Amino acid sequence: MKLWGGRFAGNTAEEMAAFGDSLPFDRRLADADVRGSLAWAEAITAAGVLTPEEGARIREGLGQIRRELAEGTFDFQPSDEDIHTAVERRLAELVGPVAGKLHTGRSRNDQVATDLRLYILDRIPDLRRALRSVQEALVAQAEAHPGVALPGYTHSQPAQPLLLAHWFLSHFWPLDRDVERLSEIRRRVAVCPLGSAALAGTPLPIDREALARSLGFDRASENSLDAVADRDFVVEMLAWAALTASHLSRLAADLVAWSAPEYGFVELADAYATGSSIMPQKKNPDSLELIRAKAGRLLGNLVALLAVLKGLPSGYNKDLQEDKEPLFDSLDTLELALKVAAGAVATLKVRPERMAAALDDLLLATELADYIAARGVPFREAHRLVGQAVRVALQRGVGLRDLSLADYRALSPAFDAGLYGALDIDVALERRRVQGGTAPAAVAEQLRRARERLAAEPA
Repeated sequence: MKLWGGRFAGNTAEEMAAFGDSLPFDRRLADADVRGSLAWAEAITAAGVLTPEEGARIREGLGQIRRELAEGTFDFQPSDEDIHTAVERRLAELVGPVAGKLHTGRSRNDQVATDLRLYILDRIPDLRRALRSVQEALVAQAEAHPGVALPGYTHSQPAQPLLLAHWFLSHFWPLDRDVERLSEIRRRVAVCPLGSAALAGTPLPIDREALARSLGFDRASENSLDAVADRDFVVEMLAWAALTASHLSRLAADLVAWSAPEYGFVELADAYATGSSIMPQKKNPDSLELIRAKAGRLLGNLVALLAVLKGLPSGYNKDLQEDKEPLFDSLDTLELALKVAAGAVATLKVRPERMAAALDDLLLATELADYIAARGVPFREAHRLVGQAVRVALQRGVGLRDLSLADYRALSPAFDAGLYGALDIDVALERRRVQGGTAPAAVAEQLRRARERLAAEPA
């Protein structure tokens, strides 16, 4: 059954059907499609298109279809070119010719736009929960290791000491921004295009605001031509997914490095690692490497849809069928990646002794520069002098604490015996008491704020 066949004398070529039919991927919109049809049946009954009896029969048939879809007993046919055709075909089998009245005043253009928005609205709570599960794991690890220090890195080089809890929380906050963005995007997804018809709006006296509310939308769309062509909300979801995946990727990149024996800072649980088919000793961080790699895939999905949209004329074009596969793939991939990340972080074994062993006192060079700057030496000059001290220590193969006071005073009389008090990891950490800093008290406050965020209701 073609919904558009009256104009055509010939059949669709087999290869054209294979090329153009969307049922293989848009069938996951089935429940949204039935819900939209139920709401439309109510609306056109109120508008007088259907009698109350006809409206009841159609709603009963749609209810049966919804049950069949939920139970997995719905019988898709080779002639079903998309989910809309499949539902309408089955409805006719159940209730007879009156099924043909359901599409009055409605187009597949506004129908598919409505389905897609409903589908995303259904997915957002699950995605938010998956995000929160990673955040929960990060906070739990931070709380479990309050006093553990390790080197912080810039340019992949040891820089300054940090609390491990501070590092865990540094990955909490990007994900929290992702939660916020998801709520912001939801407001733009929750706009109902149903009633826009093909492009000019339905001719039926439909209360579109009431129709929107009945489907769980916040409001109805403002312009019918825009509504059927708008895929900004899909682009935003793809951009959000790509950015969230990039945040997971950066978390994974650190943990991949830290799990190597040369660092040995952490060890993945067996459940989130794999072995080698040839080297029996290997424990590979495949979960993290796949998280890192899939960020590129999600970025590709975003670029693919933008390339489709950038040259389209006004109104609906069949090109828009290419919005679904990248969307479905990105949301599926990201949700699974979030679950894997949450599990990997929650079960991560931390090795504080390896982190402590990596705390070379060269990490305290800035503390030493700050010390003599506080004694009146301009910081740039202090930076130069401490750089010279670092060079001497490296040449001798010793630490900054191993240089004698005479060694320091040979560089500048600004150095005195008090400098050794500055070369202390705990002192260096404690000095970073500013909000957002790595001092124990600042991190404790940051943890409190993180817990508040986790307890907050979504916007």
